[in-house]
Amino acid sequence: MRTTPTGGGGAEHEGPAHTMQTHPVPSWWQRNQRPLRATAVIVLLGLCGLMILALVREQTGTQGLLVGFGLALFPVPLLLAAFRWLNAPQPAPWRNHLFAFAWGACAATLVAILANGFATDWLASSVVVDSPHQADTLGATVIAPVVEETTKAGAILLLFLFRRHHLDSVVSGIAAAGITAAGFAFTENILYLGTAYGEDTMLDPESLSKSATAGTFLIRIIFAPFAHPLFTAMTGIAFGMIAALPRRRRALRWILPLLGWFTAVLLHAIWNGSASFANYTFLAVYGLFMIPVFGALTWLAIWSRLHELRVVRDTLPAYAAAGWFSEPEPWSLSSMRARSMARAMARRSHGPEAARTVTAYQHDATALAQLRSRADNGATAPDFAAREHELLQRLWTNRPLAGPPTTSAALALSRPTTPMWAPYPPPRSGT
Repeated sequence: MRTTPTGGGGAEHEGPAHTMQTHPVPSWWQRNQRPLRATAVIVLLGLCGLMILALVREQTGTQGLLVGFGLALFPVPLLLAAFRWLNAPQPAPWRNHLFAFAWGACAATLVAILANGFATDWLASSVVVDSPHQADTLGATVIAPVVEETTKAGAILLLFLFRRHHLDSVVSGIAAAGITAAGFAFTENILYLGTAYGEDTMLDPESLSKSATAGTFLIRIIFAPFAHPLFTAMTGIAFGMIAALPRRRRALRWILPLLGWFTAVLLHAIWNGSASFANYTFLAVYGLFMIPVFGALTWLAIWSRLHELRVVRDTLPAYAAAGWFSEPEPWSLSSMRARSMARAMARRSHGPEAARTVTAYQHDATALAQLRSRADNGATAPDFAAREHELLQRLWTNRPLAGPPTTSAALALSRPTTPMWAPYPPPRSGT
């Protein structure tokens, strides 16, 4: 391949010394910054976990802590499974979601407990309120929603800044926010259930209906395990929507996160405030407001998940026309049933490693379709060309093993006719 000089004057190279390019040797920090950052995050979250454990044990006692931990654990696997299922078309790495859960359970809860306690003590000693009970009510309704939704939003912001490729849609935003909030609710439930158990130990209730532990478990674990994930999902939705915005919409990139956070705070305040009123106010708010909002969020989450799969089905045929996929593959990659069948075929034929290759192939294809769809809609990522090339390289490398079962799954499920599109760039030799 011939090259022409780019400098002025057109001088010829005089020897090897002029043709050699010097590359700076990476510093020790540049070589080790990723493991060092990961270690720092783990140590920080671990310290927060130890501190929150000590605070909860101080309030509940050792026995109350253990009882609260066991009871609070009930909804956690269900919530994690639900959010991982939601994010299945293009799942974030487990380390991202483990970070989100640990942030919610340790860092966010620690800051919230300290800040809420300080604010409540300040309200109780000020002239604003007339009694400690009024200070508790005002703190739970006004202070706690702001503090808790802000601390939980910290995990979403960090993932958005440092793991942008894995938080780039409404679905991924809801999943990250929901898992963060599930961690927060887990630790908070330990505190509430452990405290209730301590009260029962002292009062020795005559029946289960009078047990504070049973009542707390019924409300927080059975009736409303979705409360915290519902609130924080509003922030996650806002961050997820930013990825679909054209780059010229700079104002919305600032407004949307603030609007999502404000909506989360408002829902949280309504929920906490309703628990402060007597009679049936709480049940009315629960049945007439929170359940419909939860239903709307569930519909949005499922619709967004299906939309991601539709984007795969509608976008990848252009790449198939260019030779990157076989004709049936776009349909197969847009069906979760076909994906599962393809993984099973690969596992039976070539073992677990082949199934993992098919899984990576499916996830890369989804990421490619989302990247191209956003670009076609005017929201081109700054690193679009490099990212597209990286994904196509990985797909082309894995295609010899992943392509046949993906095609077979489509044919086995009676793939419908796939529309033809103008092709995107064809595969290059040596790619």
